[in-house]
Amino acid sequence: MNRRDFLAAATAFACSSLTRRCLASNRKTRRPNIVLINADDLGFGDLSCYGATKVKTPNIDRLAQQGRRFTDAHSASAVCTPSRYALLTGEYPYRKKSLWGPVMLKSPLVVDPDQFTLGHLMKEAGYSTACIGKWHLGFGSASPTDWNRPLKPGPLELGFDYYFGVPVVNSHPPFVYVENHQVVGLVPEDPMVYNAKAHTKAYPEKMGLNWIGGAKAAHALYEDDKVGTVLTDKAVKWIKGKSGDTDPFFLYLATTNIHHPFTPAPRFVGASQCGRYGDFIHELDWIVGQVLAALDETDAADNTLVIFTSDNGGMLNQGGQDAWKAGHRMNDGLLGFKFDAWEGGHRVPFIARWPGRIPKNTTSDQLICNVDLLATLAAVVDRPLKANEGRDSWNMLPALTGTPAKAIRDHLVLCPRSEKHVALRQGRWVYISAQGNGGFTARKIGQHLLGGPAAHRLTHQVNSDIADGKLKPDAPPAQLYDLQADRAQTQNLYREKPETVRQMKAFLDRCRTAERTAPARQ
Repeated sequence: MNRRDFLAAATAFACSSLTRRCLASNRKTRRPNIVLINADDLGFGDLSCYGATKVKTPNIDRLAQQGRRFTDAHSASAVCTPSRYALLTGEYPYRKKSLWGPVMLKSPLVVDPDQFTLGHLMKEAGYSTACIGKWHLGFGSASPTDWNRPLKPGPLELGFDYYFGVPVVNSHPPFVYVENHQVVGLVPEDPMVYNAKAHTKAYPEKMGLNWIGGAKAAHALYEDDKVGTVLTDKAVKWIKGKSGDTDPFFLYLATTNIHHPFTPAPRFVGASQCGRYGDFIHELDWIVGQVLAALDETDAADNTLVIFTSDNGGMLNQGGQDAWKAGHRMNDGLLGFKFDAWEGGHRVPFIARWPGRIPKNTTSDQLICNVDLLATLAAVVDRPLKANEGRDSWNMLPALTGTPAKAIRDHLVLCPRSEKHVALRQGRWVYISAQGNGGFTARKIGQHLLGGPAAHRLTHQVNSDIADGKLKPDAPPAQLYDLQADRAQTQNLYREKPETVRQMKAFLDRCRTAERTAPARQ
């Protein structure tokens, strides 16, 4: 090499090294990247870091060891769609009036595009934004949704630059992928059409709903046991595509794991000790591991806040029953299951890692909810919320990064499937405004929606209002539990604490009519 070539090479190396140092320095000083992973139907006891012994979740456990694990975290709703509404908008789903159950394939978008969302927050703060995975908030502005036309408004109108995922849920048609505004693989000569025949796929039960047919090309791209892999590959590719960008990124990854049908990739089948339910958890842990590896490989991990949670509690369907019989407790001994006002319906895992900001290997018993993510992340990116934004969202950043001496939240409203069972949490107390669970109603073991008092025949849970799988004739008209002394909600104290009941009922009524429940903003 001659002198001129040597000097050119040395100069190029120096410039490259300087560029890398500048990028690294920029990553350390700029606003953090944010990855929000929202699992589906993952219960409070479904992870080994939360006490599970029949499954192993080393990647999620590592996230907890490197960050903070919350023991009193909740979803604002015990149902998937309203829970996601709360997460994105910072508002309780009861404000949407009719939003108590999941939306299906005919539903338009349930979030007004003019409403402020997490996506809008991040866009305004200068973030690149993506939503990958299960959407389940509807598409378009008309009912029924026309899947053959642009699916607009949708995620892109709520602040996301990019969307790829499953439009409804992995147990319900249409079994296709959507990218931005289009069904992936749809061709004009093969339109999607409504029909009344049950789509068996991997989910054999007939649900009595209208189903969708046609679109063979689009449908052929959707294989049940590859959905987790496809969504993970998209998320990893998107993260790696942001490497070197000067703008921070926000990824909202909503997995289909572990919603039924339990269809893990073949390499995970038989990996757990509780059937395909547990195997699907193992695949979820792999998904998290792949995302964390992508952050490591792109040198983004040290400047990325990762939050992992679930949309509601674990479900006692057929796969859940099999897991239960094998000794797995998806909700860690809490009363009830998905859809319920009882704790098992909405107490969920919540883990946050932010190197240098969140203390490692710590736990917190602060009361926290997914509806709080809007105000919390607004604090992270230093964007003050306006009075009409995130009206029920509390800034929980001090609970993530510090150890507040007092509870930040002084109350929390919880929405089950049944509107008459809306619950209020205040300190150690939880008040449920009707009898029973407010969720599942099927009575026989093996039925898809087994729940409530009848579920006790399988789970042997104890509650003072229930005997032999039925509500007692003299059960109180509503419920009050002391969660500090009785986390499993075995004893209804409604009649023993009438003044507490009166005060909490009155406060709940005020919350239901108040313009906002979060602290007032300037």
